[in-house]
Amino acid sequence: MWGRAKATSPDEEAIAAAVGTTREVFLSGRTRSVSSRIERLRALRALILDNRSSFAGALWEDLGKSRQEVELTESDVVLGEISFALRNLRRWTRRRRVPVPMALQPASAGLLAEPLGVILVVSPWNYPVQLLLAPLVGVLAAGNAAVLKPSELAPATSRLIARLVPEYFPDGAVSVVEGGVDETTAVLAQRFDHIVFTGSAGVGRVVLRAAAEHLTPVTLELGGKSPVWFDDDEGLQEAARRIVWAKFTNAGQTCVAPDYVLTTPGRVEPLIAAMRSALIDLWGAEPRTNPQYGRIATDRHFDRLVSLFEGVDIAVGGAHDRAERYIAPSIVTLAQSGEMVIGPQSTVPVLQDEIFGPILPIVAVPSVEAAIHAINATEKPLALYVFSGSARVRRLFEERTSSGALVHDAAIIHVGAPTLPFGGVGGSGMGAYHGAYSWSSFSHLKPILRKPLRPDTLRAVQPGSHGIVRRLAQVLLRVG
Repeated sequence: MWGRAKATSPDEEAIAAAVGTTREVFLSGRTRSVSSRIERLRALRALILDNRSSFAGALWEDLGKSRQEVELTESDVVLGEISFALRNLRRWTRRRRVPVPMALQPASAGLLAEPLGVILVVSPWNYPVQLLLAPLVGVLAAGNAAVLKPSELAPATSRLIARLVPEYFPDGAVSVVEGGVDETTAVLAQRFDHIVFTGSAGVGRVVLRAAAEHLTPVTLELGGKSPVWFDDDEGLQEAARRIVWAKFTNAGQTCVAPDYVLTTPGRVEPLIAAMRSALIDLWGAEPRTNPQYGRIATDRHFDRLVSLFEGVDIAVGGAHDRAERYIAPSIVTLAQSGEMVIGPQSTVPVLQDEIFGPILPIVAVPSVEAAIHAINATEKPLALYVFSGSARVRRLFEERTSSGALVHDAAIIHVGAPTLPFGGVGGSGMGAYHGAYSWSSFSHLKPILRKPLRPDTLRAVQPGSHGIVRRLAQVLLRVG
């Protein structure tokens, strides 16, 4: 269980041919009409619904995910995106009229949304269905064609998607390239009209450099250390349950999972006690035997996570088994005194980089102001979670911090809302998608202006026009 197999991948010529075929489909115009977009969105929905059991089996093999977790965090998120797009697509694609300045009258103007072209979606291993197919919803809704690059670190899921896509998209509007680093490098060398990448900041820089060769726009979701602030004593039990559920779902391998908790010293022990109780309630006294609790993706990732137990005090959990790639849900505290530093400059390994696993540090700080200072001293996080009974504190975080998203009294659930953009800022990414924001990201709003030949008012600004008329036209341009 949870083994690894090397995916069979096409060579560079085959990759170029696959991308070329996908571009030919786009240039044929077959993806542009609203009816064809609806047809492809329905095909994507059928791909998921017809193969629920197959996806559950693949994700169990890759990550030890239960079927319940697969449906909640993978397929249902994509199905929600599809339903939202189908309900709103005709409104999104409607041509919009816009006003024209008085100086250019008589004239009419509008905005026509046109597809960008061929879009590459490169997904990670931690949510190999959601983070590959949710962007695809917006790509198809905007009338584009797509090349999908699933992660080789989720090989069973990658193989399944590579098998299903030609079946449900037989015209080639969506194609799949499998493989590892070499194949990813080869596909990035091709010209695309937009690239969507989810993964680490280091690989994100590689993608950005490759995109620059063709001046290709990108959407990068890069994760980061998403903090939690807690001071809601009255809501202690509820907050603890929500924090640990968000943290330890998928064994902590979630880009928007709480990465560390900031709270005042007197609240540390009560919070740990409430979290310990919540963990038992959610996954039992022995999570290893609970099929709802997942496993770590790779041996390398497991070894990195276990090394993070150095320099901390383990308050809850800490058990691990490399043969099974199991790490218990673990809550740790820090013995270090003085000002706490978060980020690469920290002397504590667990505070340096995104944890991306089932280890949750609780960091004591003297005040909410100190917490805000610590957050602002490092890269902007993908998400920030605030559990506070104080409206003043909530406003402080809203006004004095910057993050991809800010959620009060919950965590990770914003990813499931197609009415909200999902994306980072600064070191946690650029661009956003989900719902209408996906359609907007993968469309070009082309301005269309019509200026009748008669009356020829443009003569007023052309050489030879009367001085008074020209000055009047210049005034109208400035105030228009």
